[in-house]
Amino acid sequence: MKILTIIISYNFMPWIDKCLNSMIESGYPTDILVLDNDSQDETVKTIRERFPQVKLIENHANLGFGKANNIGILYAIRHGYDAVLLLNEDAWLDANTLEHLATISIKHPEYGIISPIHLTGNGDKPEKGFATYTGLHHLNAIPDADIVEVPFIDAAIWFIRTEVLKKTGFFAPIFYHYGEDKDLANRMTYYHFKIGYLPNVFGYHDREFRQVKRAHFVRSERVYHLSEYTNINYSFFNAFCMGVLALGKKTVVSFVKGKWLNAFTYICLTFNLLSKTMKVVKAREISKHVDIKNYES
Repeated sequence: MKILTIIISYNFMPWIDKCLNSMIESGYPTDILVLDNDSQDETVKTIRERFPQVKLIENHANLGFGKANNIGILYAIRHGYDAVLLLNEDAWLDANTLEHLATISIKHPEYGIISPIHLTGNGDKPEKGFATYTGLHHLNAIPDADIVEVPFIDAAIWFIRTEVLKKTGFFAPIFYHYGEDKDLANRMTYYHFKIGYLPNVFGYHDREFRQVKRAHFVRSERVYHLSEYTNINYSFFNAFCMGVLALGKKTVVSFVKGKWLNAFTYICLTFNLLSKTMKVVKAREISKHVDIKNYES
């Protein structure tokens, strides 16, 4: 299996050695493509000087996560790769992980997205987001199975066969950063692919140091409701209810509870989401009638 590892970088230096070396030293071969979103540190210089085997594409603007990955996915398809590994810049893998991902993807073609267990940066426990989505909170509770089906895994470490992406489409351009992985996961369901993790191999996602701020809450609410609005598993009416009307309900509840700041936030999010309705309609159509050309710009 010919695999391309795709990494989107922006100020990559804190993790560049762990991330790139983990793939260079992988027990299963992979080409590596870094798409740099206009880093302001030494990322580009360092890759050129110290990692000449890494393919580098410089984006002279921050294209966001989805659009930059789409460039990498298109590259993979046009150059005959069988699968892509989408790897966050703040993530890395054990040496045996990629081989297991490739093997299980062949054994279980019904899975569109597979991933290893995501550990914290220091490797002592499952990473918080991974634990929330999968229910695996402790390493002594790892299931005994080839693969475990779950509803969602965040895109820090995603292994996807290119034939799957040709059917489901890539990341929806309506998402800039955050939410695009949930939208693509929704499309996996629509096109009858499963999502799962391998309980016997590991990756690491170094984000436990991040502070949760109000901006994170607002962003999470915004992208969640946008991903519901674009969810093609719903009719447009149901998507409108889950995306827009649900925000209205949260506004009312916040007013009743006297949470005025939250109420104001939800009002703003409601109008923001309504303003995107035509783009949402277009995104839903693109997701239902997949044409790779729609992801070329």
